[in-house]
Amino acid sequence: MKNQRLRRLRAALRRRPGGDRGVASTEFAVLAVVVLALGFTIIQTGFYFHAKNVAQSAARQGVEAGRQYSAGEDDGVAQARTYLNRFGGSVRGANVSSSGSTAEMVRITVRGHVATLVPGLTMDVTEHADAPMERVTAP
Repeated sequence: MKNQRLRRLRAALRRRPGGDRGVASTEFAVLAVVVLALGFTIIQTGFYFHAKNVAQSAARQGVEAGRQYSAGEDDGVAQARTYLNRFGGSVRGANVSSSGSTAEMVRITVRGHVATLVPGLTMDVTEHADAPMERVTAP
């Protein structure tokens, strides 16, 4: 009796129309969306960290130029802008300022937007560097 039930169940399953047909394409469509989202997230993260490094390097270049003997804050800002013009394609709309500088310390701040893959997504980056001014002291 048990064997007859198993045979009938197997026969019914073999005759069932459709079955799992078409499931593979649905699974692929769902998986493709997840993989693309993960890929875009990885690329966007790379864009962010690259822009952060470029902004930090520009701020350091500006500080090194601005802290030299007989140089001023404006020299540092100009050097940071020159660096961004050469290498700062990933920092959009960059703004360089020397606010926070004193007579003994130069501080350069770089602010800008990160290039994004997703329309409407805005990511900002702000980096600064500071160092003491070089000065001549009596022996």
